Amino acid sequence: MALFSRRRTVQPQRRPDALSPWPFVGLVLMAMAFFLYAASGLIAPAWAVVVLLLVWFLLLLTCFAWWSSHPRRLPWVGVGAMLFWFLALNAGGAFLGWTA
Repeated sequence: MALFSRRRTVQPQRRPDALSPWPFVGLVLMAMAFFLYAASGLIAPAWAVVVLLLVWFLLLLTCFAWWSSHPRRLPWVGVGAMLFWFLALNAGGAFLGWTA
């Protein structure tokens, strides 16, 4: 019985070429944010929607640039895009008097 008294725990090996799910999560969040930005035309003037869509496009380019190098940051970019949209529309409504 002494032969089997010590057990070795085996840690699962992570493959270096395994795909990370975080970039895909980030792009799904960016797609969700796009619909918010595009639907802003119901509330905001056209020039503000163009500016918002340019900001969204720059954030999308950031996601593509960080796809391989920083995959865990992409969901935060998507969440930040939605937060920026919320703050921009509220600030526009408060300071510029946008009404629905």
